[in-house]
Amino acid sequence: MATATDQLVGFGLVAFSLALFAYYTVWIVALPFIDSNHGIHKYFLPREYSVTIPVVAGLLLLLFIGTFIVIVMWKNRKPAKKLN
Repeated sequence: MATATDQLVGFGLVAFSLALFAYYTVWIVALPFIDSNHGIHKYFLPREYSVTIPVVAGLLLLLFIGTFIVIVMWKNRKPAKKLN
């Protein structure tokens, strides 16, 4: 059973993910159809970052997953048997 702290952390992660998804969706889908001199554009990064930020985040994720796998495999290795 999840404790109240676990539920609060889970709710926070879901809320953060939802806010990030909404921001990215508005940035990529809706913003190109809004006039470029509208005031809403000051709340968003330039469009070049719409590709570079997810690519960098994905590469960092792969790096952390690979590092985790290497550390786990290194800690669980068995000593080599000596041949007589």
